[in-house]
Amino acid sequence: MENTKYEIYQTIQKAREHIAKLVMEQLDRIELMKKEANFMDFSNLKKVIVGIVPGDGIGPEITKNAKSILEFLLKDEIKSGAIELRDIEGLTIENRVKVMKAIPDDVLAEIKKCHVILKGPTMTPRKGDPWPNIESANVAMRRYLDLFANVRPVRVPHLGIDWMFFRENTEGAYVLGSKGLIVNEDLSLDFTAVTKQGSERIIRAGFDYAKKNHINRVSIVTKANVIKTTDGMFLNIAARIANEYPEIEWDDWYVDIMTAKLIDPARQKHFRVIIAPNLYGDILTDQAGQIQGGVGTAGSANIGKNYAMFEAIHGTADKMIAEGRGKYADPSSIIKAAALLLNHIGYSEKAKKLEMALEICAQYERKVKITGRDTGVTGSVYAKYIMDTITDPKLEEKYQSYQ
Repeated sequence: MENTKYEIYQTIQKAREHIAKLVMEQLDRIELMKKEANFMDFSNLKKVIVGIVPGDGIGPEITKNAKSILEFLLKDEIKSGAIELRDIEGLTIENRVKVMKAIPDDVLAEIKKCHVILKGPTMTPRKGDPWPNIESANVAMRRYLDLFANVRPVRVPHLGIDWMFFRENTEGAYVLGSKGLIVNEDLSLDFTAVTKQGSERIIRAGFDYAKKNHINRVSIVTKANVIKTTDGMFLNIAARIANEYPEIEWDDWYVDIMTAKLIDPARQKHFRVIIAPNLYGDILTDQAGQIQGGVGTAGSANIGKNYAMFEAIHGTADKMIAEGRGKYADPSSIIKAAALLLNHIGYSEKAKKLEMALEICAQYERKVKITGRDTGVTGSVYAKYIMDTITDPKLEEKYQSYQ
């Protein structure tokens, strides 16, 4: 039976009200962004509090390994009180479902008492899972702490790959991904949102990084030829900001072509800093992680003005836990995240040593192999291998010999 005019009117009115609410939410968010302060200066803090959040699945196992490395590298600073590693429990799927919130209020309050977070993977329910469809804890944390810049390095020296991705973290389809509208049984709508302020800060962060690190190329990724309004706005803002950095060459790529060029041996080494909106950045960084050796080898930084969160980029691997293989999980991704954390809070030399040791252990020496099964070592043994490599007095000389 066809809808009556009244039913169609009611449906359209419902949609208008839904969209109006979303627009107001975004306008309120813009006002908050306009009042943002500068980035936190960690050198002015008497104590830096690092929250350790284990997460779900293999999260507690791999987070334990990363924590042991932080304790090893920051032994003197922890003893003197300059650094505190603080365990934060409760960000588990069971607790989240109990209160039906992406992050329980008490857990969020503890997180906000920290300056930076090292976080294990958390479960995001999908269709067919035994859990209710609650929002991703990652998406919620990025929003609550305004962690607008997702920063992921990817290095494969023998291929000439040295990439740094800047993915916008708080806008796009992800910020409204749980707020779509089922108009009727025949029509569903989802939404994306791009703001001038949100685009400017991620694009400027990428160009600033390039300038500070003497990198002369920045690439912008959109699909502005088709998604003309939101992607078009992002690209136009990038073009304007690029004029402020005349010493840096920049170009723009459509996301579908970029996915091809990242695996093109003739093109790979030409990319350096890559800036993308949320969805495209998520796809490209996982692809780049696979090129590096798998998503388990890549760490991720989520940076805002007041807080920062560092995490593994893979999932919870619940099958490994169900099969009793959790202790064999590869901790490389979250250990890489720990290196990013060290660099962020001002311990760049310690971060550099950890990154060199990770690369030597995973890509070159491979004296100890981790396979995810009992055919390899446990994560704890692998973490010790990394720590032993860090203490090698010829670490830098050895690293340079492999480049």
